[in-house]
Amino acid sequence: MPRDKVILAYSGGLDTSVMVPWIGEKYNLDVVTFTVDLGQGEDIEKIRQKALKTGAAHASAMDAKNLFVDLFVFPALMAGAVYEGKYPLATALGRPLIAKLMVDAAKEHGAKAVAHGCTGKGNDQVRFDVTFQTLAPHLKIIAPVREWKMTRDEEIKFAQKHGIPVEATKESPYSVDLNLFGRSCEAGVLEDPWDEPPEEAYAWTVDPIKAPNTPEYVEIEFERGIPVALNDEKIDGVPLIQRLNELGGKHGVGRIDHVENRLVGIKSRELYEAPAAVILHAAHYELETLVLSKQAQRFKTIVAQEYADLIYNGLWFNAFHEDLFAFVASSQRFVSGQVRVKLYKGKATVVGRRSEHSLYSKKLATYETGDQFDHDAARGFIRLWGLSQQTQAQQQLLKDGRGFNLPGLLRHEKKADQSEGDRQ
Repeated sequence: MPRDKVILAYSGGLDTSVMVPWIGEKYNLDVVTFTVDLGQGEDIEKIRQKALKTGAAHASAMDAKNLFVDLFVFPALMAGAVYEGKYPLATALGRPLIAKLMVDAAKEHGAKAVAHGCTGKGNDQVRFDVTFQTLAPHLKIIAPVREWKMTRDEEIKFAQKHGIPVEATKESPYSVDLNLFGRSCEAGVLEDPWDEPPEEAYAWTVDPIKAPNTPEYVEIEFERGIPVALNDEKIDGVPLIQRLNELGGKHGVGRIDHVENRLVGIKSRELYEAPAAVILHAAHYELETLVLSKQAQRFKTIVAQEYADLIYNGLWFNAFHEDLFAFVASSQRFVSGQVRVKLYKGKATVVGRRSEHSLYSKKLATYETGDQFDHDAARGFIRLWGLSQQTQAQQQLLKDGRGFNLPGLLRHEKKADQSEGDRQ
């Protein structure tokens, strides 16, 4: 009698390789591995072949880099979504896409379950599980690492017992995850937030001290909030990000040391490298300062925080997300133009921005010849602007000899009274 199937998110590493026979034995399921290329820089066909040698009933591999950039990375960029002001959400953006593709694979193969290699301590388990529950609540969710409690040595013995090839590589002291938009590194000495990250923890960026002594400039063109060209050359999203990762990494741009608040309730020290993300977010924000109204720009900061939290917390497939993105898309109607960024010694500094939709007027802003600002109108504006404060002060705060109870001012008044008393 044929067994039911499970779709396993498969990376080719020790954990997921051991899961193939382990799930088969414990749950009596045929394992269909599913590998997604989001720009990790690995040979997904080689990984697919390894899955078959490991005992998978079927192995699938998919290049989803374009889907990832166009439907996940760029919408988050348009929203300005950066978690807690530091993390560009690379891994968090990739998980709902992988989970969605796994649900599609489950339908294709008639699978009854899905499985992943997340631990019970991280955020990724939430992102996977919530997406599965949302898109296919009938699927059983299996998370072996939350169940088996095996040490690395025990996993290696299990692999050897089942004839699973284990590469003789030195175990890294760090836990690393990466895709096209960023690399994360945690554990080891990084668990002490007082210790400076060792250089060995970085892989994409050079030490800013050792970066070139000459700055490099890159010009990015946006259309409706989406980057479409580098240095006047039209370029698709995936190669654009790859190129910015190279340029930024060469100049030490994109290093992020972050003590962040995980969804599961703990603080975690995370080390990120995201050269392209840092450059693009800086450029996009500065273009918005040129074309968005004051009200839209201020309100969008609130939307950006909500958007970042939603992504980080695994709620991509959410009606609230649709509501937020409706505003984001509308806000980007005029976010088109060029931004010039200076890359130098670990920093990406916007040094120029221009747009045909710019709300900046040199004729109004200048203090030189050609000034068109109506200075006479300013006097009346100021009187009206301060009228409510003036009225309240006269009727309440300063009435009957009362004064302002403000830091500094109160102390100053008391000292003045004491000085006057001393003189008397």
